[in-house]
Amino acid sequence: MAPHNLADVLRDVVSPAETRVALAAFQRAVETGDLQGLLDILAPEVVVLSDGGGVKRAVPRPVVGADKVARLLAAGLTRVGTAMSVEPVQVNGSPALIVRINGEIDGVMAVQVEQGLVAGLYYVRNPEKLSHVDQETAVSR
Repeated sequence: MAPHNLADVLRDVVSPAETRVALAAFQRAVETGDLQGLLDILAPEVVVLSDGGGVKRAVPRPVVGADKVARLLAAGLTRVGTAMSVEPVQVNGSPALIVRINGEIDGVMAVQVEQGLVAGLYYVRNPEKLSHVDQETAVSR
């Protein structure tokens, strides 16, 4: 539902500081496999989408709800264990995490923050879409 007035729009605006705090809490929970930490930072109706490009394993349809998403993430984290590292970045101007397994990029997880909680995750594992992730693009005017 679209906001009806400026007050509604401003209420939904998330400050950069609030986004950084939420991303850091999410990153900590992912790195440590902390199920309760995930539940604490995920919005009740969080949605996860993923894209493996038919090459890498991905979730076939959206997963909705903090409990389901937290358990999905925790199960994946259990599988990779200490071989995984996570690095905060900006992708297309939005917060994201680069996920590496054994030093190799596994994917990029774009993170949508609303009202201080993670409300959306889009995990791209499609190798074609990740070909430029390790390259920083200069911005010029």
